[in-house]
Amino acid sequence: MVLYNKKSSPVKPNEELDYKDIDLLRKFITDQGKILPRRSTSLTSKQQKKLTKSIKRARVLSLLPFLNKD
Repeated sequence: MVLYNKKSSPVKPNEELDYKDIDLLRKFITDQGKILPRRSTSLTSKQQKKLTKSIKRARVLSLLPFLNKD
């Protein structure tokens, strides 16, 4: 059995995820620009779907980069 290192979620259960909150969204993106999976963010499935939509919307509006080229 594989155990994952679960981190406490920076999103409170009643807090709304918004595409304009870039600092919060960056916590859920890897260095390569990938969205972290649900098992490592410990979000509910509903929160993960809202997070994904918010990140994608922020990328389209150029608030977040599609790729992090370092």
